[in-house]
Amino acid sequence: MLTLEMGKNEIFAILRDWNFWFQEMETGITRNLYLSSLRRLLPTSNVLVITGVRRSGKSFLMRQLAKSLTEEGVKKEEILIINFEDPRFIDLNVNLLSKIYEAYLEILRPARKPYIFLDEVQKVKGWESWVRSIQERQAAKIVISGSNSQILSRELGTLLTGRHLDITVYPLAFDEFLSFRGVTIEKEQDLLTKEIIVKGLLREYLTWGGFPEVVLREPKKEILLTYFEDISLRDLAKRYKIIKTEKLRQLAKFYLSNFASPITFNALEKSLGLTADTIEKFSGYLENAYLTIFLKRFSYKTREQEKSPRKVYAIDTGLANTVGFQFSENWGRLAENLVSLALRSTLAEIYYWKDEKGQEVDFIIKEGLKATKAIQVCWQMEDPKTTSRELKGLLKALKELELSEGIVITEEEEREELIGDKKIKIIPLWKWLIKKEYI
Repeated sequence: MLTLEMGKNEIFAILRDWNFWFQEMETGITRNLYLSSLRRLLPTSNVLVITGVRRSGKSFLMRQLAKSLTEEGVKKEEILIINFEDPRFIDLNVNLLSKIYEAYLEILRPARKPYIFLDEVQKVKGWESWVRSIQERQAAKIVISGSNSQILSRELGTLLTGRHLDITVYPLAFDEFLSFRGVTIEKEQDLLTKEIIVKGLLREYLTWGGFPEVVLREPKKEILLTYFEDISLRDLAKRYKIIKTEKLRQLAKFYLSNFASPITFNALEKSLGLTADTIEKFSGYLENAYLTIFLKRFSYKTREQEKSPRKVYAIDTGLANTVGFQFSENWGRLAENLVSLALRSTLAEIYYWKDEKGQEVDFIIKEGLKATKAIQVCWQMEDPKTTSRELKGLLKALKELELSEGIVITEEEEREELIGDKKIKIIPLWKWLIKKEYI
């Protein structure tokens, strides 16, 4: 086990296992969208921050970035990767971090300013002051990762205001999922020739989600259950020193069972045996760990937004199906959850819409001061009553928000309709996800 008394050679022996210095490291399947974003931001003087839910692929993305640097001429000894989840690192604090860095400099002696990758950095007590010192001196280019948005934003916001750039990594988007399964869509014709294959894989994607390891390996259910335990116990209960761990897990399971549904903290008090304040606090923890996403009701009045129920979504449909209690198949709610994740990954402002008569629209996108898109998810359109209800709500929102066009996402239907002066574009989920019409 590693202690502060450990010698530099022993520290270096651990570092060897996580670096490209004397071996090739597994980098997984390249996630080009994230990698290109990181490469674009890397030349800036800012610290790069990679956040996202546990096991979404942050560590592999760091390795992919490091490998791409070596392929462009950066020497391997000019790159240091430290994985703070290595069990040989204990008593993680800023002194140990300094000693690790000193051992690297002394033994490898990089000729130029190194690139330092700090993986799951929130585990190191006092890391933010060390990072700030290196950043202010421009002694190295720093890339950090972490699985808790609130911790990273609070600590970076305090010490690195205006000096860090963030990228949030999500489980695989549908086009990435297809790529991992060996299916590529490069041109419009591929949508026709590969439609049956893609639609079959969409069912798998809805069922098991997009965590990279789950997509590639078995047993999927057991892997997902392990992820849930790691997030609830390691990322939350331990970090926040939560005594009522079972209550936290109960709340998490409730949300994963009731995704795509409106919730209020007050309404959950009796069923969970917790106060509304505690439920709100725990809900914040779950969102900070990227396990859940909450959407507010669209309103130009802040007070109305805050008082209205919020809709909850899961970070991954596979996690929801495995951990949550599902008494029947509900492809419609799963489809709605996928749409929420696709929209969330764009960093747009997203809301749901509901009027005083209870008519709803699943998603409203806001840019600047105005709503720009309205999206309704209606999985099956065979039932005239369901279709009428969904379109009625969408048309009402379009009129109120002064929009000329709305989108309805379905399982199979595809067409355009003109209703009055409003154009309604109806498109299957698989095609909407691939064509990325939400960007």
